[in-house]
Amino acid sequence: MSTPETHREVPHRGLITISIMLATVMQVLDTTIANVALPSMTGDLGASRDTINWVLTSYIVSAAIMTPVTGWLSDRVGRKELFLVSVVGFVVFSMLCGVAWSLESMVAFRLMQGVFGAAIVPLSQTFLLDINPRERHGQAMAIWGAGIMVGPIIGPTLGGWLTESFNWRWVFFINLPVGIVAFIGMLIYLPSIAKRARSFDFFGFAMLSLGVGALQLMLDRGADADWFSSVEIWIELGLSLTGFWIFIVHTIMGDHPFIDPKIFLDRNFATGLVFIFVIGVILLASLALLPPMLSAIFAYPTITTGLVMAPRGVGTMISMLVVGRIVHRMDPRILVVIGLLLTAQSLYDMSGFSPQMDSWPIIVSGIVQGLGLGLVFVPLTTVAFATLDARFRTDATALFSLVRNIGSSIGISIVSALLTRNVQVNHAELSAHINPFNPNLWMAMPDAARSDPTALARVDGMVNTQALMISYVDDFKLMMLVTLAALPLIFLLRRPQYGNAGGGSAPAAHMD
Repeated sequence: MSTPETHREVPHRGLITISIMLATVMQVLDTTIANVALPSMTGDLGASRDTINWVLTSYIVSAAIMTPVTGWLSDRVGRKELFLVSVVGFVVFSMLCGVAWSLESMVAFRLMQGVFGAAIVPLSQTFLLDINPRERHGQAMAIWGAGIMVGPIIGPTLGGWLTESFNWRWVFFINLPVGIVAFIGMLIYLPSIAKRARSFDFFGFAMLSLGVGALQLMLDRGADADWFSSVEIWIELGLSLTGFWIFIVHTIMGDHPFIDPKIFLDRNFATGLVFIFVIGVILLASLALLPPMLSAIFAYPTITTGLVMAPRGVGTMISMLVVGRIVHRMDPRILVVIGLLLTAQSLYDMSGFSPQMDSWPIIVSGIVQGLGLGLVFVPLTTVAFATLDARFRTDATALFSLVRNIGSSIGISIVSALLTRNVQVNHAELSAHINPFNPNLWMAMPDAARSDPTALARVDGMVNTQALMISYVDDFKLMMLVTLAALPLIFLLRRPQYGNAGGGSAPAAHMD
């Protein structure tokens, strides 16, 4: 094991960080940047509104399946080599996505883009932990977290601007210059880590892939297939449960499992996985709700929606940069509690939204939520890896990314399904009061009470808007309760000690 002093011998730490973060932001952006371009792709690729969603599904499923194998691949081919290959492959298939000529070619290229992009985020986290001493891990995770959390926020805005100003194909072409700069920087400055012989547990990987792939497919396809009214969803649920169950049994009972079960004996890391699952639910679920809400209820165009949501990213970056400097000077668990309470407060404020308000409450609640999530993410990531043996670090970062992504997928699916259901319920309840016997209707809109078609259509539009707003408010309340429910987990975290170079220190970085 190396000591913290070993890290200070790594030259060009700043240039390495910039190169790594360029690659990370490039990959994270692609999880959301293509969403707003889907309507424009539909006509060019000869797809329907339903089938075009496979452009997103193929990427999500392939990335989820390949993320857990990052640790084995990095040991087998080398961490630096895997990172470089991942960036090259991601950029190449991004360019092919940009020149796709049919839906089939686009889905195939997006699938391969997910395969190569899966390792980028966990490897970037691993390298930042490796090249920094333990007392600087908080600052390193602040930089990494800013890219991870701000990327999805600016993705839809950037995608909308590129689509409107140029063409949807530029959503993918934009990766070329970023990828080239990141590749050159990593090729020159990234330290090489010694390879390690490691057998591959194909059965364990196959079962985990089955569980993760079927779960992601179910979550992504659920809304289109009408959830559990569809045989397809039941089959995918069965496959997912079967895959996860066999994987867990095999991991506990097997001699050389795909993921060493000792990694879960670290209490901080195991608790961190639960926390990051909750953060994934809150971060992307709220991001998935706000753009359609601003469009449907407030009639904001894409660019205006991006500007209204931008302060959320600013709040996140500010809190991360501040907390990165103080996380080692105070108990990080206190920062996590403060962050969760701020996040819950922002969601409580969002539950008071109404169709008559201006954009100011959205901006303020976004800033508060950004501050809260930033306060949670950095100390949580630092504490989760502080006591973990360094030999598990690459596998651990892969699991960390996988659990965050699964949390995001589950969160988006739940709030979207509840939104659809609650709109129907709220519309029925509100419509029940629209009748000629209601004196309030006679006072407010006598023409509607007399069954004038034009007036009734106007009333129906108002009812639709109110039903939709109430449904969004219900989702925000649910996310607030989920946030508060995560608070007791703080008692399971142990405060890390930064004065020693125990098991949590990183392996020595062997320079080229």
